[in-house]
Amino acid sequence: MIKYTENITIPCYDTDAAWRLKPASFMNLAQEAAGRHAVYLGFGYDDLIASNTAWILSRVHVEFPDAPLWREDVTLTTWHKGLNRLFFLRDFVLTDKDGRERVKATTSWLVMNLETRRLVRDPKLMEEGTVCHENVIETPADKVQMPKDAEPEFVFSHHVSYSDVDTNGHANNAMYMQWAMDAVGYDITSARPVDRFTINFNHEIKPDASVDVYRVVREEEDGLHVFVEGRLGDISSFCVEIVFR
Repeated sequence: MIKYTENITIPCYDTDAAWRLKPASFMNLAQEAAGRHAVYLGFGYDDLIASNTAWILSRVHVEFPDAPLWREDVTLTTWHKGLNRLFFLRDFVLTDKDGRERVKATTSWLVMNLETRRLVRDPKLMEEGTVCHENVIETPADKVQMPKDAEPEFVFSHHVSYSDVDTNGHANNAMYMQWAMDAVGYDITSARPVDRFTINFNHEIKPDASVDVYRVVREEEDGLHVFVEGRLGDISSFCVEIVFR
């Protein structure tokens, strides 16, 4: 199974007021599919934790050609693309019953020793039998930073609590995207669909931390660009650029 596929009916709790699949909800679907596929390939959570290592999601780029709607039947497909410089790459595509691409994504992962915090190059992760070199998006997710020529606006401080935390004991990656969309503002998110976003995960956030969230908003020729950064003191925990149509 060099590619993993599952069929999904979009539930109401994963959609917004316009019935569109939420960005954070897509990230939840994608990370679960990635985990299931990795188990089949022999390097899932249980396989890695036995040697005190784990997958760490570092960067994500997602494009929404036409976000699926509540109650739509879609197919999510993912595959592992092997090592590219520092990162292991994995792509995703969400298609409808007619085979049209509704969401596509590329993700960049690290494997880290949880004791030493050093990166690991496990040979199993590069075996040809586990790797598919097909690209749904040609270029890996890029680095994202707040614009240097703008003063970020403070939006809110979020206290990390029960609903944010996953099985690893820190804020789940999809929650970062949820905070970012909240920081954009409902006047924008309710009126303009997301065209694409790129998010970088820079530093883990643990329970009871307070994350200060900032934004920069810019209207450009290709859409409304909103940069959102979450900070723990002077440390950037995540940074995302969201483009709205």
